Amino acid sequence: MKNENIEVCTCNVIHNEIVEKVNDRMVDDKILEEAAQLLKVFGDKTRMKILNALSISEMCVCDLANALNMTQSAISHQLRVLKTERLVKYRREGKVVYYSLDDEHVEKIFNIALEHVKE
Repeated sequence: MKNENIEVCTCNVIHNEIVEKVNDRMVDDKILEEAAQLLKVFGDKTRMKILNALSISEMCVCDLANALNMTQSAISHQLRVLKTERLVKYRREGKVVYYSLDDEHVEKIFNIALEHVKE
């Protein structure tokens, strides 16, 4: 089956200035791999719900489980993933552990994703 919607460059000229500019500014592969891994974490609806809740208020696992109608075990599992990727942080107050977004970058990424899909 022939796909006629694919655009193909028919020029034989390589735009050296553009190629050099791009090559000079490309991000290191290791950084791109880490960024790709980070964005994979955002690719899960449950984790997005947790980030959404934590963008509103610091919360403990019990409160998150109640607010999101999930088990504490499921919340804890997802929080481990989010902590590993440095998207959430925690603080202990007595026996209670409170979770919050790690920094303002996490909230910005979350909000940009929401803005993009709402357009």
